[in-house]
Order: sequence, then C-alpha cells, then structure tokens
Amino acid sequence: MSIAGSRLRFIAFSAALMFVATQATAQYGSAPSERFKPAIWIDPDGCEHYVIDDGWEGYGVERVHPRTGMPICHKMNTCRVENADTLFATDSARLRPGQRERLHAFFRQAGATAYAIYGHTDSRASDEYNIRLSEQRAQTVADVAQSAGARVARVMGFGERRPIASDTSPAGMQKNRRVEIVCYR
Repeated sequence: MSIAGSRLRFIAFSAALMFVATQATAQYGSAPSERFKPAIWIDPDGCEHYVIDDGWEGYGVERVHPRTGMPICHKMNTCRVENADTLFATDSARLRPGQRERLHAFFRQAGATAYAIYGHTDSRASDEYNIRLSEQRAQTVADVAQSAGARVARVMGFGERRPIASDTSPAGMQKNRRVEIVCYR
C-alpha cells in the first residue's frame, strides 16, 4: 500500500469520524437529528466498510485492522437455500405457519457474524411484480433473522433475473422460487 493510499484512507476515515462526532455533539445540545446514519456495510466480497449516509449521498472508507492495516473481510458461503413454496403461499410474503419458528431456530444456531438474504421468483409474472415480491420475501426472512439477534448485512430481491433452472417446466420454476441465506463468518 502506498503512502498516498494510506493518507487518503486516513483522511476519509477521519472525515467519517468527524461526521459522527459532529452528529453526537449536535444531539447533545439540541433535538435529535436523523440526518447522518453511521453503519458498517459488508460488500459482496465480505469486506467491511465504515459508511455514513445522510439520505442524499453516502461517505465510506474500507475498514482495516488497526495493527496490520489489512482490510477486514469475512469468509462467506450460501449456508441455506429455502424453497419459497415451503416458506410462503403463492403471491404472498407472509410466512406459512411454523416457518417463522423454524427460521428463528436456524438463525440462533448458525453462528455467522452477519447474513445476506436474497429472494428469487420464477418468471410467471411481470418483472416489476417479481422484483417486489422477491424483495418482500427476503425482507420477511431478514425480519425473522433480526428478531433472533442476527445481524443482517444485505437484503435483496432479484425476481426472475437469476434462475438456477429452466422455467419451461413446473419443476424448474419451483427451483427458481427460493430464498438464499448467505453466511459471513
């Protein structure tokens, strides 16, 4: 890593901390503000980033280990794939009876540091409808994860855009209706 790169990261990190400190100071003497929201974002490669979002644009810097200066990244793998027909009724994002408890038990036992949850559908409805339904289903599973004390880093719905089987047969369509749970370890 070059000296210029280290300085740039230090400046970005300092700026992020300054925003957090400014927000904390402002809240002490005035009404609470929701303008700046600090968080740690985990990218698709499993690496952490400090981010601050003010609703219009975000600021971020890669999170690095304080002693080594190396990025903090997690191993990730798809640790569970749930058939959407088992979890949800057709055209619904409401869990079937007994599924909430089963998912809750999974998240309590899985032992990951964070999760990404991805919803998928078959291609029978419009793309817009499928995106919305897959997002709602992924969010429902994420809500269960959070109620079990799990940290959810990402929730996305892909609709019909990432099939794992052909949609020309009922069996293929059923495989495509799924919720994937990715574990960060």
